[in-house]
Amino acid sequence: MATLGGVRDVPGNQNSLAIDGLARFAVEEHNKKQNALLEFSRVISAKEQVVAGTIHHITLEVKDGMNKKVYEAKVWEKSWMNFKEVQEFKLVEDAPAQ
Repeated sequence: MATLGGVRDVPGNQNSLAIDGLARFAVEEHNKKQNALLEFSRVISAKEQVVAGTIHHITLEVKDGMNKKVYEAKVWEKSWMNFKEVQEFKLVEDAPAQ
């Protein structure tokens, strides 16, 4: 059983479209605030934390020009209020070459 306020893995693929949408939203918001041109590539992992709504902890890969980079984003969502806000968006590392 999940602990309220605890961070837990997002179950399977049932939320993949929703998580992808939140990851894309985080990249778009970052680009607006930083006047950047990052391009969303893929979600690497996702966790969620139930608070007054849900905070989604998303590790994602982006393209920055010709380079791939890994970022961590925290997106706070209150779906019943149609509310989304990027709480944090930080560079973790350059993505490994594939």
